[in-house]
Amino acid sequence: MTLEMHLHEDRWHARFTAMASPCEVILDETDASQGRWLGEQAFNETLRIQAHLSRYLQDNIIHEINTSDGRAVIVDEETAGLINFSARCHELSNGRFDITSGVLRRLWTFDGSDRLPGRKKVKELLPLVGWEKVGWSDPVITLPPGMEIDLGGIGKEYAVDRVASLLAEKTNAAFLVNFGGDLRAHGQRRDGHPWRVGVERPGFENTAALDLQLKRGALATSGDANRYLQRGGQRYSHILNPRTGWPVKNAPRSVTVLADTCTQAGLLATLAMLQGRNAEQFLADQGGQHWVIR
Repeated sequence: MTLEMHLHEDRWHARFTAMASPCEVILDETDASQGRWLGEQAFNETLRIQAHLSRYLQDNIIHEINTSDGRAVIVDEETAGLINFSARCHELSNGRFDITSGVLRRLWTFDGSDRLPGRKKVKELLPLVGWEKVGWSDPVITLPPGMEIDLGGIGKEYAVDRVASLLAEKTNAAFLVNFGGDLRAHGQRRDGHPWRVGVERPGFENTAALDLQLKRGALATSGDANRYLQRGGQRYSHILNPRTGWPVKNAPRSVTVLADTCTQAGLLATLAMLQGRNAEQFLADQGGQHWVIR
């Protein structure tokens, strides 16, 4: 994993890959040493968060929790904060948002193929899903044997906000943090113009469905452009219903939300997808700007 830095149009660009996404930080900064230093700060913080929260690693708190086999685990303050946030999301979504549903990925691989898991196998995994089965009293979590948690549903957006907060502490320059299309803008650009942001049209790579101008705040998009299955003319989104173990029915192709933070925008976009055919009404009830593509 490497960091690439270059100057383009009088702004420093830091590019790298993390959390299975292309990541970019654009700094409205011309000074080479300052631009490179800020890029390195963003890069290092992203790697720290990835190492701390990834369910694929074997030397972090998530692995300790997921292999605890019913034993109580004391978590650090950062992880506790994310678990508390996830618990609130579970309550607000009436159980649709559930960080224990990651075990369903053992059966689902959204690679564009037609390979669906058997209904019996999905049903057999459902006893391992359900936040209400977890013992949580901050900072102690107790998972029943076989259950796991997965913070991937909020991890990327959280990383965007953490990097943005870190940079805001270290520079007065404007910047844009963009991790795989989930992004946050901060500060006034020197030329006075907003950041121009495109949202890809589902199914049409490198074709923008939305061309937005962002002065500040955050955008997050949830959709099935790259992660789906298709069989018999039916498309199956990667957004799973934790109650059934199957993709949410009648979900939009894409939901984009504007909010103050990327975590907030990402949560609303995901919750809207989980609403299926009621996504538009859900977002209208929340207020704020949003875009839904069917």
